Amino acid sequence: MSVTSPPIPLAQPSAGEVRTSGNVTARDLGMEGPLLLTVRRFGDLRGYFMETYSERDFRAVGVESSFVQDNQSLSARAGTLRGMHFQLPPRAQAKLVRVLRGAILDVAVDIRRASPTFGRHVACRLTAEGAEQLYVPAGFAHGFVTLTPDTEVAYKVSDTYAPECDRGLAWDDPDLALPWPDLPDGPILSEKDRGHPRLRDLPPAF
Repeated sequence: MSVTSPPIPLAQPSAGEVRTSGNVTARDLGMEGPLLLTVRRFGDLRGYFMETYSERDFRAVGVESSFVQDNQSLSARAGTLRGMHFQLPPRAQAKLVRVLRGAILDVAVDIRRASPTFGRHVACRLTAEGAEQLYVPAGFAHGFVTLTPDTEVAYKVSDTYAPECDRGLAWDDPDLALPWPDLPDGPILSEKDRGHPRLRDLPPAF
């Protein structure tokens, strides 16, 4: 499958919205909550070392969530789309997403009814090579599409899976106009992800 990648990142941070603590740099993405993070790598002839997560430094740059579980997925084919997922309160999840192999377009939609950016999204290209991480707070629907074969994604979550609170948002909601890349054969979806409602049909949750 041919996949055309968007720029990196799609949502550009404004001047002055960069924070650094220790080896972590965070960039705001134009709305309250989501952050694009990069972590310094220390390299030599053997390869490199990096602190992929430091609670102290991540909190210092604006990642307020405490994480209780690590998840990992493998998508064999480019064009695999997983989303748009969220959990309802009181089991809402924040996520910290990074790519271990390959590349994705990662998208988060603000579904907080009282938010001035309700219905808006952020979208970033995350790669194993670049080691970017996207912080997605609770109150956002989250999903990604793989841009390369055999893509592995790892993400931390702030609560464990709760099937009674598990919900989704339509990846192709025309009111949202999410910036998915060109997928000539269409996305590869689970049956579950084919049936999520549009934003206008979601009951208020956040």
